[in-house]
Amino acid sequence: MYGITIGPYGIMMTMIVLLTPLLCWSFTRNQKDSRVPMNRIYCEIKGKKYYLHIMGYLLIVFWKQITDALNEPIKVKTGHYTDWVLAFEGESVLWIQDSFSNAILTDVLNFHYLFIYLFLIYVTTIYYMYTGERDLTDKVTLNYLLIYALAVPYYLFFNVEVTSSYIPGMEALLYHDGWYTDFYATHDPLDNCVPSLHIAIPFGILALNWLHVRDKGIKMKEWKHLAYHRFILWNTILFAFAILYLGIHWIVDIPLGIMIGGIGALFIHHIQPRLRNDFGRTFEGVNRFKFGRHALFEGIVVLLLFAAIMGGLNYQESTMDDRASMRLGPGDTKFDIIQPTGEEFAHVSVTNMDEEYTIQVTLLTLKESVELMENGVINWNEENQPRWSEEIGPKGTLFLQNEIVDFDSHHNEWTLLIIHHPGTEEVIDVHIYVEYTEGVPVNLALLLSIPSLWMTGFVIHRLVRLKVEGLPLSDSRPSHAWNKSSEDE
Repeated sequence: MYGITIGPYGIMMTMIVLLTPLLCWSFTRNQKDSRVPMNRIYCEIKGKKYYLHIMGYLLIVFWKQITDALNEPIKVKTGHYTDWVLAFEGESVLWIQDSFSNAILTDVLNFHYLFIYLFLIYVTTIYYMYTGERDLTDKVTLNYLLIYALAVPYYLFFNVEVTSSYIPGMEALLYHDGWYTDFYATHDPLDNCVPSLHIAIPFGILALNWLHVRDKGIKMKEWKHLAYHRFILWNTILFAFAILYLGIHWIVDIPLGIMIGGIGALFIHHIQPRLRNDFGRTFEGVNRFKFGRHALFEGIVVLLLFAAIMGGLNYQESTMDDRASMRLGPGDTKFDIIQPTGEEFAHVSVTNMDEEYTIQVTLLTLKESVELMENGVINWNEENQPRWSEEIGPKGTLFLQNEIVDFDSHHNEWTLLIIHHPGTEEVIDVHIYVEYTEGVPVNLALLLSIPSLWMTGFVIHRLVRLKVEGLPLSDSRPSHAWNKSSEDE
């Protein structure tokens, strides 16, 4: 299976390219006059500057790579808050997985989780461009770009482990097929679940649609894109079920994803008219007084959120060693993913926090794990024995170094740290500490968080201003375009 040259992402993107024209045609059957003729596509892209949207998609790929590269190394400082979430909502998601457990459903939701998510991201921009919706084309492109930016501080500094690694008996159903295992380990390694971007991004599109319709004075039930809006809505609802069932997210991640999507939609809806110069120059109406007021109000929000981040760092530093990284029930096999270092194998320590029972530890390269993966577990038979494994007794700690496990040649490979509970009783807590050779990039993470903190401050400030002026939150006009009795921005 591992020898297949084209992976899930390549196949999915090929399907998206092939299906996008069909979907655009299907959803515009009753609005043929809105379609942009094929011989005018180039002029449409050039005239409305849609080439900038393509650059935006390339930028978010680069932005995501930087953020993902920081997530694992920074954990030695940021820790996680999974125990708080578990105390709040318990093991309710395990009931969902057990109640609906079905091999066919798992395959369908695996496909939906990856394909429809990618499909909605890319096809929505094409759909609105194809139907001549310049403003919505701008907004849904910015939605994809800025939701990732908004999620950065929560993703990096308020880490929560996925349910399949922290709830005993919960399975990581996304990894039930070796073909998917390789892709998810390297692109979506299930090492952090706050916030859920599978909720935030499609909800952001829904919110942008609603704000756009309200701003234009159109009734949603009469909107020509209502069918496509409903298509996004029903898929978002299915995402909410899939991320719980597949062993990825907690229930609380859904409202948190909605919050991030909502903040992003409000920011984009109110900033897009200025970017398009629909009401004069981009900074029309801005003077020193207005700039100072924005800086003061939004600066206060940024400082408060920044203080929350720093407070979280201090709390984690003092309590991290006492907190379990994963919890295993009898017979459970769970894993942690160690990303390539580029220099030498990361320094890993595994502590068995139990006072009575023993755990087993195995370290595999991603290639080895894919070959052995069957139904979500490593298939250990006489032919498929790990070339290295170790037991950790009660209260014991195992330090994994490259010379011990002979991993000198594997520092450029993705690696799975497999933890197995061989017993038939009790839940065992395990603490995992992974230190990468490049150091802890806290300063870079804080720098990447600033755009998110500012956008949040901007949205709060904007909503306060609209409330004071008695205007609806969907009013996207810059304040210099409000009636003259309004206070200037």
